[in-house]
Amino acid sequence: MIVALAGSGDVSALSMILALAGGLGLFLYGMKVMGDGLQNLSGDKMKAVFEKITSNPILGVLTGAFVTAVIQSSSATTVMVVGFVNAGLMNLLQATAVIMGANIGTTVTGFLITLKISKLIPIFLGIGAFLTLFGKKDKTKQIGHIILGFGVLFLGMDYMKNAMSPLKESPMFTEFIATLDGNVFLGLLTGLAMTAVVQSSSATTGILIGLASTGAIELTLAVPVLLGCNIGTCVTALISSIGTNKTAKKAAVIHLIFNVAGALIFLPLVNALVWAVSLIHVTGTNVEIVQRQIAYAHIIFNVMNTVLLLPFYKVIVGVVNKLIPVSEDDMEDDHIGTKYIDDRLLETPVIAVGQTTKELIRMGSVVERNLKLAMEAFEKNSDSLVKKVYEKEKLVNLLEDELTVYLVKLSKTEIAEHQRDIVTSMFHVVNDLERIGDHADNIAELTSEKIQKRLNFSDEAMKELRNMFDYTIQAVRLSIEALDEENKEKAFKVIEIEDKIDKIEKELRANHIRRLNNGVCNATVGAIFLDIISNLERIGDHATNVAQTIVN
Repeated sequence: MIVALAGSGDVSALSMILALAGGLGLFLYGMKVMGDGLQNLSGDKMKAVFEKITSNPILGVLTGAFVTAVIQSSSATTVMVVGFVNAGLMNLLQATAVIMGANIGTTVTGFLITLKISKLIPIFLGIGAFLTLFGKKDKTKQIGHIILGFGVLFLGMDYMKNAMSPLKESPMFTEFIATLDGNVFLGLLTGLAMTAVVQSSSATTGILIGLASTGAIELTLAVPVLLGCNIGTCVTALISSIGTNKTAKKAAVIHLIFNVAGALIFLPLVNALVWAVSLIHVTGTNVEIVQRQIAYAHIIFNVMNTVLLLPFYKVIVGVVNKLIPVSEDDMEDDHIGTKYIDDRLLETPVIAVGQTTKELIRMGSVVERNLKLAMEAFEKNSDSLVKKVYEKEKLVNLLEDELTVYLVKLSKTEIAEHQRDIVTSMFHVVNDLERIGDHADNIAELTSEKIQKRLNFSDEAMKELRNMFDYTIQAVRLSIEALDEENKEKAFKVIEIEDKIDKIEKELRANHIRRLNNGVCNATVGAIFLDIISNLERIGDHATNVAQTIVN
């Protein structure tokens, strides 16, 4: 439809295109700023909603609608769902319900832009900018972002409306409209193409409402374009599924099937949908009535589409499973590398922060198990256990690399100040966990030396090492639990244990000197003994560092 803007072939046509592009840019930016503000303000609640998703399809639909209404983009929600599925945090049945709900949530934007607030735009911009720039509390700044985004969104709509007002006088545009009028399939293709280009069904809906405000189009023409919008918005999710596992690809295809099916079902019913919308009592001028009717048509279509297809969501999943079969090789999952984080989740930083915490907890658990394995190898003189420690250490190093790269990306997103502090502290936690892994690796190397040289430790020395290790592993475990639960009580307990570990190390050094003087152990055995207690003491320090992130 916008192609017709170039029809007059003069400078005014170029000015019109530039003004429309500027308005569209403002609209999309305003939508993003408002979505970021809403997301950061209700982030913890939104994260809790996602974590409570069950196989209940209605709850999934409500979740999808809520999250999309908050972040102002069904495409972003679907991309996030693809990321969740790729990380194994959501199954296809849950994903299907959330995707259906996302289509409902995206209708909120269309409804908002029908409100008559053009005269209030300067007030929204002024208040929003003031709160954003001068607000001292993070919450105040996020409210400022919401108000500012709201104002910028409507400013963009105003630009688009003014840019498109000459269109109704353009012969080429009039001819194009005449071609679309009555040709629902061509209207659908137009909506599909427009949305695929701008990557936002809300933006396409905004353009339609903007055209309606100029009196250039009627409801009968807008409805088929709306149907095409729903198909065009699938492009974003399909692109985002490139490079994911097959299950995540299935989630993107489910989005496509659902939206295509809905469009095909309603395509023959366009006149019925127009009739149903016309029954809704709307006041205002003829132009205002058409604007609101387009928004209502968008809402009715998406709600009805979900109601009709929700009972068949398992069938849709079954069809996709047939289209994209999974082989036995695809089913194998040894979780080498990160498991819970995904670049697609960066679209919603609040969720990404929560998932990164889960990945940190997973890394901590791997480190804890490896530390136990290293001590067991030392006690049993086991070469096979030493090799397992080395293999686990490779995973720890890989997790450190991938988490650090992800945290850098996360720190560059639009996140609230308190969450930025969390991300900053995560860099330190990753480093401390990796260092604990290094010390486990050191103990494994000392074990290899002990085995190769056939060294024997006295029962007293082994008992002392076991005692110190028990405190050390307790500190590591409690620090991970404190991080997982955000439990300050456990964090303070780690600090207490670390003091105990320091005292034990001094006692063991004194005991070692006594044994050397009494000839109970030799210098080589003593060197390994001192190295192990030194490694255990350093592990206690790193566990305390992790605990301090919770205390602070």
